[in-house]
Amino acid sequence: MRLAEQFDGVVINADSMQVYDVLRVLTARPGPEDEARVPHRLYGVLPPGELCSAGRWRALAAAECEAAWDSGKLPVVVGGTGLYLRSLSQGLSPIPDIPDAVRTAARALFAEMGNAAFHAMLHRRDPVMAARLHPSNSQRLTRAWEVLEATGRSLADWQAEPPIDQLGAEFASILIAPEREALYAGCDSRFLSMLDHGALEEVRALMALDLNPALPAMKALGVPELTAYLKGEISLDAAVAWAQQTTRNYAKRQQTWFRHQLDARLTLPAQFSERFSGEIFSIIRQFLLTQP
Repeated sequence: MRLAEQFDGVVINADSMQVYDVLRVLTARPGPEDEARVPHRLYGVLPPGELCSAGRWRALAAAECEAAWDSGKLPVVVGGTGLYLRSLSQGLSPIPDIPDAVRTAARALFAEMGNAAFHAMLHRRDPVMAARLHPSNSQRLTRAWEVLEATGRSLADWQAEPPIDQLGAEFASILIAPEREALYAGCDSRFLSMLDHGALEEVRALMALDLNPALPAMKALGVPELTAYLKGEISLDAAVAWAQQTTRNYAKRQQTWFRHQLDARLTLPAQFSERFSGEIFSIIRQFLLTQP
């Protein structure tokens, strides 16, 4: 928001869960005051019953970038979904659209078989992709399977093809990478704060929609754990501990991805604070001056 205010920008969401409209608290979406402060785009724009793939998000984000440029504004793309960010900056693999029937069948098969058995089945048909994916990563496992079913080719083969739909823009990336101990403590305390601000009520509202549990929104951090509590399967303390551990695990994977995949012009070794503003503004100002 400080960047958007300083450079007449538009904040564009690149978080795969913040696109959904039910989970404002549990996904830490900007609040109404933040959204009134500077323009925000792609926050809470889809119902949780819809699937937002990297390709779909990229098309939406590219349109928002173009609209910002047409208005003389700077796109400020914010979020931690690495695949989304890469799809915007580097383009996408030329994978054909997957028919809804194939996608639905893949999710149903996964729900029937479970993580381990589904991963083993994928390994028999596509050992390269199976070796890249952890058995707990249900979304990527079903993605690998549906691509194989629909195209007859491994997702790994498609990913090796030259990318398409590149945006044709220069990016100045800033990475916030606090020390792991501080990051984990922040994960734990933030989840407790979410509970205090209505996370349980959000999950109740989501459960009332009776959605397919394989949908991305149903696997947002905290949703499976609080769902188990609301169903009476575990205690609230157990749900909180489980959700905090899941969040820390995700944060660790995120750090690893960004360390190896993001070409950052600046890496902040701590959470953002006002003392970093001058350095960030200087880098962005210089970046903008060097663009054609």
